[in-house]
Amino acid sequence: MAHEHGEHGQEHHEEHEDHGGGHDHHEHHSAMIADFKRRFFVSIILTVPILLLTPMIQGFLGLDWAFPYDQWVLFGLATVVFFYGGWPFLTGAADELKQKSPGMMTLIGLAVVVAYGYSTMVVFGWEGTQFFWELATLIDIMLLGHWIEMRSIMGASNALQELIKLMPHEARRVKADGETEEVSVDDLQQGDHVLIKPGEKVPVDGTIIKGRSSVDESMLTGESLPVEKNEQDEAIGGAVNQDGSLTIEVTKTGDQTYLSQVVTLVQEAQESKSRAQDLANRAAKWLFYAALGSGIVTFIIWWMVSGSTDSAVERAVTVMVISCPHALGLAAPLVVSVSTALSAKQGLLIRNRPPFESARKLDAVIFDKTGTLTQGSFGVTNVVPSGSYSEEQVLEFAGSVEQESEHPLAEGIVNEAKARNIKLHEVEDFQTMTGQGLEGSVNGSAVKIVSPGYMKDHQLTYDEKTFEEKAEEGKTVVFVLVDGELIGMVALADMVRESAKEAVERLNEQGIKPIMLTGDNQRVADWVAAQLGIEEVYAEVLPDHKAEQVKKVQQSGRKVAMTGDGINDAPALATADVGIAIGSGTDVAMETADIVLVQSNPLDVLSVIDLSRKTYRKMVQNLWWAAGYNIAAIPLAAGVLAPVGILLSPAVGALLMSISTVVVAINAQLLRT
Repeated sequence: MAHEHGEHGQEHHEEHEDHGGGHDHHEHHSAMIADFKRRFFVSIILTVPILLLTPMIQGFLGLDWAFPYDQWVLFGLATVVFFYGGWPFLTGAADELKQKSPGMMTLIGLAVVVAYGYSTMVVFGWEGTQFFWELATLIDIMLLGHWIEMRSIMGASNALQELIKLMPHEARRVKADGETEEVSVDDLQQGDHVLIKPGEKVPVDGTIIKGRSSVDESMLTGESLPVEKNEQDEAIGGAVNQDGSLTIEVTKTGDQTYLSQVVTLVQEAQESKSRAQDLANRAAKWLFYAALGSGIVTFIIWWMVSGSTDSAVERAVTVMVISCPHALGLAAPLVVSVSTALSAKQGLLIRNRPPFESARKLDAVIFDKTGTLTQGSFGVTNVVPSGSYSEEQVLEFAGSVEQESEHPLAEGIVNEAKARNIKLHEVEDFQTMTGQGLEGSVNGSAVKIVSPGYMKDHQLTYDEKTFEEKAEEGKTVVFVLVDGELIGMVALADMVRESAKEAVERLNEQGIKPIMLTGDNQRVADWVAAQLGIEEVYAEVLPDHKAEQVKKVQQSGRKVAMTGDGINDAPALATADVGIAIGSGTDVAMETADIVLVQSNPLDVLSVIDLSRKTYRKMVQNLWWAAGYNIAAIPLAAGVLAPVGILLSPAVGALLMSISTVVVAINAQLLRT
């Protein structure tokens, strides 16, 4: 919220001391909306007899419903509206004055106090015209405006509540004897086994220990296609299991779960101070002084010109109402709220608003290589057969032995064999040759997968030129021997992400310099950079020196974003103008990053920049609309067009002000399009 609604405001502030109270905050906000709705309807009902009892309205309608003590009845009804309907504004004004920070609430409070006080004096004998009907309609319109605005804010944060609603309340826990029991999700503990049938939601975060299935994580990560899940894969609470039964071992519960972390991060982002929001708040404060000064000057001029106190009061009240900085105070927070919810749905978790807002001005994006530009896992890049053997035969022997190993290189070879639909065979007498490779028996043949060191130690010949070419590219080469004969070489490398190529290309198109930063040797870095089209490369940089390298790039006058895995890149992420963590779907709480990319997709860096630009553009539009509206409205309310017969009443002023607020709210919602 941009401002505080009287006693609601203080509660709202205190509640945000604890970022974990997302559900309580949502209920509190709902209660505030219901309170304003109730006050509005009570006030609007009482306003009807107030209007009918007002002599001016009766004269306008050609009626004469006067009766004894009718003005006292009018005074009683107006008093209820003033204290009950106007209470949020009166207490809000008191809070602002206590904090010596007058603003929107003070302005409204001053307007209704002046109108009520003057009208009360008229009832008790002061010569003049009472303004009870204008006081009542003013409060009605202000309550309606607040109700609409708060519902807009509520709508902006509903994406989070949809996430919360995703979580099932019960789970099917597997007992020691294999039977299942229905338990509350709150009763689950780490280490429990939970059965999830097709069509059911995953109740908590866990690791799949049995079964395979495709899982819909679209509401959590933004990934539209179902994700294939096998044993040892992570399952995210809230995802929908589609076509196979899964048994998971619970790894995270309660506030530790991915969904809870998402909600917490988004709430932190909504609460973190925005530069544009600060600007709006400062503008609102100055507008209060301008409005107060204009009201006083207007009163003096009208009183001197017309000699009528009630006309002077009416003009002063109108000025203070119409210049209320309501839309201005809401301009930035509504956009912040919408953009934060929007980013969460896209898998972009904004933890710190100011760096996000400054992402629109980035000149350079530094990428950590491993796990960011590359997949962080080895894949086969080349298969070089020897003699009469084919690539498939080399992979058949190598994959059969490697399937018994858990080494990253082994996984890369096995995956390549499976991708080519090569049948792998059972292995006998499998064993590891420490530091030199693996061996085993496949269909009666002795198979060894060995390192260059083994080949050298045993003085075995191979194509040294090809080997050197692959090594120069930073690839790891293994040799496949069958019954002592070399049948081929397999080259592996940390595979480049396809999305990284597109990200680099699009950054270059936008004039933003992509830079690679890595601890790997220069050869490997240059090979990966060549694959991606990155020209500026810093290799062999130790983790504790990455931050220094970021500073050097900044010293060249560029605004820099650092993109890394958020762990060993923590100092660099903190040093950069914008720290962007590439995080897996179940590890999003990276404390040093300003923004977390849930899907680990480098292309999302472009999404961050694009959303930052759109968000800033909407903020500027809203600030200009709100400020421009007030600049134009104050002279009109003061009566500069009085000579041509145009005068605005306080009620019309309030209506115009509320329209301005609604326009700002609608414009913020257009960010979704």
